[in-house]
Amino acid sequence: MSSLVIVGAQWGDEGKGKITDYLAQQAEVVVRYAGGNNAGHTVEVDDKTYKLHLIPSGIINKGKPCLIGNGVVIDPKALLDEIDYLENNKIDTSNLRISDRAHVIMPYHKILDQLSEENLGDNKLGTTKKGIGPAYMDKTERTGIRITDLMSEKKFAEKLRTNLKEKNKVLKLIYNSKELKYEDILEEYLVYAKSLKKYVTDTTVDVYKYIKEDKKVLFEGAQGTLLDMDLGTYPYVTSSHPGSGGVTIGVGVGPRYIDNVLGVVKAYTTRVGEGPFPSELFDDMGEYIREKGHEYGTTTGRSRRCGWFDAVIVNFAVRVNGLTSLALTKLDTLAGIETLKICTGYEYNGNIITDFPADLDELAKYKPVYIELKGWKEDITRCKTYDELPETTKTYIKVIEELTGTPTSIISIGPNRKETIFVKELF
Repeated sequence: MSSLVIVGAQWGDEGKGKITDYLAQQAEVVVRYAGGNNAGHTVEVDDKTYKLHLIPSGIINKGKPCLIGNGVVIDPKALLDEIDYLENNKIDTSNLRISDRAHVIMPYHKILDQLSEENLGDNKLGTTKKGIGPAYMDKTERTGIRITDLMSEKKFAEKLRTNLKEKNKVLKLIYNSKELKYEDILEEYLVYAKSLKKYVTDTTVDVYKYIKEDKKVLFEGAQGTLLDMDLGTYPYVTSSHPGSGGVTIGVGVGPRYIDNVLGVVKAYTTRVGEGPFPSELFDDMGEYIREKGHEYGTTTGRSRRCGWFDAVIVNFAVRVNGLTSLALTKLDTLAGIETLKICTGYEYNGNIITDFPADLDELAKYKPVYIELKGWKEDITRCKTYDELPETTKTYIKVIEELTGTPTSIISIGPNRKETIFVKELF
């Protein structure tokens, strides 16, 4: 058995898409276990760039099964658009499989997401307004519509009628918004059902079979640890579990079937949306990193907030995910910066903490404590091995390893698949 989980060890956008694509060349199966199309993964192969939102990044590797697990919420239109996008780019999607237990994002989810966010005003959460949160709310409330329901015209029609009756009350009485028409949604979604039917299966059976056959299985998450519903900077989080714990429920396999957990971290820190960010930069340096690193959301296009590498956050991710190694990305972005900083703790009134707190009001009081390291001017994007990296770059990597107590297995020095240094075998 050989299985590997890839998780974001910060606030998402760490470059998981590229790392997944890179490792999918070695894997035999790739499985997405959480989230929805509120996340985006960018993959560059040779001179071609692919932007994915729901389909596992491993789809770029021809002939490998790519599964969307039951922990994912699926917008059928978005998924079909993505399938068309890949097919138009000559990427075969015949090996895609969709869990019949996954929940469906409905039109009212997206409208309620937008109205709720607008209603929060200055207290907005910064959602993508894709309907992710409301879909997970229905799932928890046990009123959700699953893919298996969508595959049955009679069952779907009954559940839609019941749900829409309640949702229209909310739209009209709470938000003073236009009600949705049952017939329009029914007709639209039955067309989606017909197109998706060939991909639908019990993925829990498939994954278990692949593991028992000793296949190399790669589990792909979305977002990052600090956006986890339970463990992240609540309430500024996503509505699912991006951490390694999300795999067992989101795919339907026991924890003993997971061998290694790879944490993907940027060589600095970014986040999108609202919430605390201790090492955030508000000066020219923050803008330099944003522009050089092209820090704009794949899904929304929103500019990302940028800051120095935060070891407190990554240490938290190491602990709660059980990380066995790190994939360090965007290292090339830091080239040309004379002095680099790493946050090693937070300080308030002479008190220094190194464990990430749950209370955001408490966190807001603390200021980052930094160590400084000498930067490098060299262009590292052409380095093929670890030894070819400048000594100052190696020192930066070693300090991160020492601060987190976790070895680095992959170093990404550019967006392209070829711009990757593999330090340690993971399969």
